[in-house]
Amino acid sequence: MIAILPGTGVILAALVMALLWGWHLKLRNAGIVDGGSAFLVGGLAVLYAVLGDGWPPRRTAIAFMMGSWGARLAVYLLYDRVFGRPEDARYAELRRKRGETANTWFFWFFQAHGAAAVFFSLPALLAVVNTSEGFSPLELVAAGLWMVAFTGEVTADRQLERFKADAVNGGRTCQVGLWRYSRHPNYFFESLMWVAYATFASGSPFGWIAFVCPVAMIVLLVKVTGIPSTEAQAIRSRGDAYREYQRTTSAFVPWFRRV
Repeated sequence: MIAILPGTGVILAALVMALLWGWHLKLRNAGIVDGGSAFLVGGLAVLYAVLGDGWPPRRTAIAFMMGSWGARLAVYLLYDRVFGRPEDARYAELRRKRGETANTWFFWFFQAHGAAAVFFSLPALLAVVNTSEGFSPLELVAAGLWMVAFTGEVTADRQLERFKADAVNGGRTCQVGLWRYSRHPNYFFESLMWVAYATFASGSPFGWIAFVCPVAMIVLLVKVTGIPSTEAQAIRSRGDAYREYQRTTSAFVPWFRRV
């Protein structure tokens, strides 16, 4: 079964991303790939749980954790960055640089995100084939960690959404709630969520392999597509005000504040 599930996931991911690419042509907004990727990861976890032959409660648990995360994040990203919004500056710049070949380039960009979604569905893949009955201590710890991380990420997103919705805050940096203690509390709790998924998977045979997912996610958020691009854009738009915010707050860990 574990040999069949990844192949199914690869085919489904390629099809879903091809459809999203076609939709992006109509919207002219490549930001749809971010919400689509989150939804695809969660969807693959649910698919694996349905098709897997492991202990049913374990399959249900990992499907619920990853599926609810993917659905919530997809909806949030689509409404925050896509529907009724201009294309994110990062994607607009990529489109400008690629010129007439932009749409073709974005097709393979979407496919790369599909491949990444298959990779990040690994914790579910490893858990759903575990036939052992009863949850292990690691799985119970992981479930508790997931609840903390999910609650933290939802809280951070809602605080930012309320801040941006107030016209008085136009051009200002959110420093309320969790955003007072970290410039990116949403990224912190997102990383914690992936630690929870890997910990849950590690209760299954060879599940320790799943820890490549949180490592990859943290590298992406801290060094590649998350914090670097977000903060570069913030400095361009807010200048010295954001630099001062950088000086007094941690980039990542919410409970650490510089003085």
